[in-house]
Amino acid sequence: MEYFSTRGKVEPLGFIDAILMGLANDGGLLVPKNIPQLSKETLQKWQNLSYSELALEIFSLYVNNEIPRDELKQLVDDSYATFRDEAVTPVKRLNDGTYVLELFHGPTFAFKDIALQFLGNLYAYVSRKTNSIIHILGATSGDTGASAIEGVRGKEGIRICILHPHQKVSQVQELQMTTVDDANVLNLSVEGTFDDCQRIIKELFADVEFKHRYHLRAINSINIARILAQTVYYFYAYFQLAKNKEAEKVNFSVPTGNFGDIFAGYLAQKMGLPIHKLILATNENNILERFVQEGVYQPGAFRGTYSPSMDIQVASNFERYLFYLYGEDAEAVTAIMEQFKAEGRVVIPADKLQVVQSDFAAYGVKNEECLDTISDYYEKYAYLLDPHTACGVAAADQIVADGEVTVALSTAHPAKFDESIRLRNIKQTYPPQIQALFDKPQFQTVVGGTNDEIKDQLVKFF
Repeated sequence: MEYFSTRGKVEPLGFIDAILMGLANDGGLLVPKNIPQLSKETLQKWQNLSYSELALEIFSLYVNNEIPRDELKQLVDDSYATFRDEAVTPVKRLNDGTYVLELFHGPTFAFKDIALQFLGNLYAYVSRKTNSIIHILGATSGDTGASAIEGVRGKEGIRICILHPHQKVSQVQELQMTTVDDANVLNLSVEGTFDDCQRIIKELFADVEFKHRYHLRAINSINIARILAQTVYYFYAYFQLAKNKEAEKVNFSVPTGNFGDIFAGYLAQKMGLPIHKLILATNENNILERFVQEGVYQPGAFRGTYSPSMDIQVASNFERYLFYLYGEDAEAVTAIMEQFKAEGRVVIPADKLQVVQSDFAAYGVKNEECLDTISDYYEKYAYLLDPHTACGVAAADQIVADGEVTVALSTAHPAKFDESIRLRNIKQTYPPQIQALFDKPQFQTVVGGTNDEIKDQLVKFF
């Protein structure tokens, strides 16, 4: 298995070099040269595997023996041993047609743990094996930062700097990042939005000389390892329903802002998982909904919502989808991204829009609609949705036909977003790990949103 850039100007890479490069040196995103095709027999054989066993099989398809199987197994086992539920990502039934895939049983109570526990261990493995320096630089809209820090804190040979938008994440999200006092962790609270943080990250990684001088590595979903890790739970959820004869066709409703989580589902589908519909659920920052419905990709005015991790206008993984939409034509993708940079919008032709609408359904959930869904499902089913999961459930309620089965991805524990939950007079008890955060001191540096200010902090830290 080799990896190459969506913009076509990077020589083919092996798996380890691909995860170390993160953002491709030509500014594109790395994708596998071939998407493995799984037979019905293979899917049948995998149906009864545990989560860790399934992850090992899927990773093996993409690692190409660069990591010996016994060592890869150890990495996988170590990564998911930290989860509080034996199933890692259990599937819970809400009603006859709706299930939730609980992705929040990792150390930081968010779905990002599933990829970042593995990626943290993978970086530590590569550092030991190659005696190399790993300096991780990432941006977060709330959950990635805490998960990434938890994955590498205290690990020898690794330093991590995370940017988050100042006062635009939930209190618990901020505490999970900023109460960590390990010497290898730096939190920068950036005056601006997540899109500002993400732009800075991509521009610093695009500065190849700076990237190499300071050994910068990516932790965001621009890193292909993140996407590969997230494909696993689509397979796992499907198998839980299929083996219990609960559904033959399964929809997935995915709350998404950066297009990474739903792109993982798209990749699983292209591998052969018989997903019926992929439902793209957004909040009022609905650039992706408009793209699916109208074929126009254009950021609008930023809106703060009750689902802050999805308050994103520019989706970093969108380019990977464009690559497949345009038949793996790197020149076409390069031209589109250059147009987007120059004009701030992309409009695709009618024939491409038909393809998009066959790949995805989409629905943008309004703020009050999100809260209404939380109240409704709590009253009817005694199940508390976090506001991001509520967007996924609300989108499914709008799009899915009677008789179909839908799995909504539950991306975070509701305790991480109690500010939103309290608006509907619902009281919850914090898990002990989260309750303990409120008594800890915080460690963060507030900085302006310019590349030079971030560079100054990195030079001092790394």
